[in-house]
Amino acid sequence: MINVLYIDDEPHNLTSFKASFRRHFNIYTVEEAAEARKILEHKEVHVILSDQRMPKMTGIEFFESILDVFPEPIRILLTGYTDVNAVIDAINRGQVYKYLTKPWNEDDVRNSIEKAHEVFRLRRENEELTNKLLDANEKLEFLARQNLLS
Repeated sequence: MINVLYIDDEPHNLTSFKASFRRHFNIYTVEEAAEARKILEHKEVHVILSDQRMPKMTGIEFFESILDVFPEPIRILLTGYTDVNAVIDAINRGQVYKYLTKPWNEDDVRNSIEKAHEVFRLRRENEELTNKLLDANEKLEFLARQNLLS
């Protein structure tokens, strides 16, 4: 099951999101960034969606603040405003995978989450394969040194 965290300061958006997607994904919803951080500390989250305009911290600021500690979840920005500078900041500062507008289209959101999870899964798989390759190379180098010494 894909674990999705949705941050929005409007409770009716959170309720609507959970109602729309609870059958497809494991949904966590919170109203502010501090609560989102707590969930990230205790749960494995694959995809994070955040509203851009929130009172204490924008979605981009939140994404930027978690990059060092929680780099793995794929980030999607949701906003009701079309602001080119926000899109640029989202990509450059928050390393956002996708930018979606409100009101959302359920099929677009579901497809975006599924594709984001695929990116998450492939990155993790790539990291595991890289680690296995590095381990195999170390063992081969050891064996090659042993053969040279004997």
